[in-house]
Amino acid sequence: MAALPILILATALVPAAITFFLPQAAHGVRNGLNLGGATAKVALVVWMLVEVAAGAAFETRIPLAPGLFLLLRVDALALLFLALSAALWLLTTVYAIAYFRGKPDQSRFFGFFGLCVAATTGIAMSGTLISFFVFFEMLTLATWPLVVHKQDRASLDAGRLYLGCALPAGAALLVAIIWLESAAGPVAFTEATDLDALAPWAQRAIFALFVAGLGVKAALVPLHGWLPAAMAAPAPVSALLHAVAVVKAGAFGIVRVVFDVFGIDRVAALGVGLPLAALASVTIVWGSLRALQQREIKKRLAFSTVSQVSYIVLGVALIGPAAVTGGLVHLIHQGVTKITLFFCAGIYDERAGVKRIEGLDGLGPRMPVTSACFSLGALGMIGLPPMAGFVSKVYLGLGGLQSGAPWVLGVLAVSSLLNAAYFLPLLYRLWALPPAAAQPDEQVWGLLAPTVVTAAAALLSGVVAAWAISPLGLASLIVERDYLR
Repeated sequence: MAALPILILATALVPAAITFFLPQAAHGVRNGLNLGGATAKVALVVWMLVEVAAGAAFETRIPLAPGLFLLLRVDALALLFLALSAALWLLTTVYAIAYFRGKPDQSRFFGFFGLCVAATTGIAMSGTLISFFVFFEMLTLATWPLVVHKQDRASLDAGRLYLGCALPAGAALLVAIIWLESAAGPVAFTEATDLDALAPWAQRAIFALFVAGLGVKAALVPLHGWLPAAMAAPAPVSALLHAVAVVKAGAFGIVRVVFDVFGIDRVAALGVGLPLAALASVTIVWGSLRALQQREIKKRLAFSTVSQVSYIVLGVALIGPAAVTGGLVHLIHQGVTKITLFFCAGIYDERAGVKRIEGLDGLGPRMPVTSACFSLGALGMIGLPPMAGFVSKVYLGLGGLQSGAPWVLGVLAVSSLLNAAYFLPLLYRLWALPPAAAQPDEQVWGLLAPTVVTAAAALLSGVVAAWAISPLGLASLIVERDYLR
């Protein structure tokens, strides 16, 4: 039982370590390793879901030095993130194998891809601030080679901007941890942190450093500029960045800081929840406004991510039960919906040579499976029922009213209108305009199958939201049992 967190890490680390040394021509071995690791992780997570739902927790320590260790712990919140990571890693692996067929440098790509997933897994399972920091910085370093994978000028520029934002953010996070632990001692997420030795101004300053350090990866305004630039990376990298890895790691870290480091009572007493909610609201609206201005499909989706991930931060900052539930479940809902859109964008690019919005004209009937999935993803981002995004927005709106912040309804309404303004014209182009290009070929099932699965998940997560085994059911269980009893 105690070894299970290490086994879950190993499902990504072992294939990655071996893949780096495989020759380019070893397609079968490389693909088998990565698919096998991803499948094993899904199996372990499914088994742990049953155990954690019954109240179990899995914990192990990895010694690093005398008095210093990594604590890996799987509780309900960790498992929410782990389940998303496991499912989308498997699907993205299938997609990436088809996407990179015939392309160079596959061993390098899949090696760093596995390290990126391992870092994300470690972030989910981290039981202490130090453990979280180690995996958070591992994610920074493992993601950079994926961003610059094409090695063209745009990719290298994006990689420099990414590191120029992520490394100072890591420094801010480290300062926050050292400052906090110098007064409170080592911080474990399972124990209440005693911050009384710190003056209120110092506590607020530490909280601000945490938000700055985590906010770069969470793409909070004005720390978001690296994310649209990173769209120079291949489609599987974009999907991973936006749906499960980097931006979700930042948002997940903010959840841990609010609930497991400071605690909701102290957040309320310090008055830092409202400024965080305001920052998230500005990001939601600003990201949507910038998305409206983009003509490249992937950049429009990137600014949409800037907006949508802040729903998670907004829900957590409001603290009320419905708002927190809405924020946590959006971790899953945004992930499956946004990865669908990026999968589709990659198919449009690879199979029809379409990168810009104008190229979508008439592609709906010519690429019906891809376009149907893209349409479901777009409707989910807008938040139309019965899509998963609708459930998130309903709970966030109710949470705003519960928390005495009715202005949240205005933020959600403006965001939804802007979502419609930058997604509906794309659907109109797909289905209503005459074709602008030659007949494309979408019949690559390694690309289509993962896309269909994630599109179906974005729909079914909303349809079965009332079920106890749905993402909403798990998020509600976490809130009721662990945080807002």
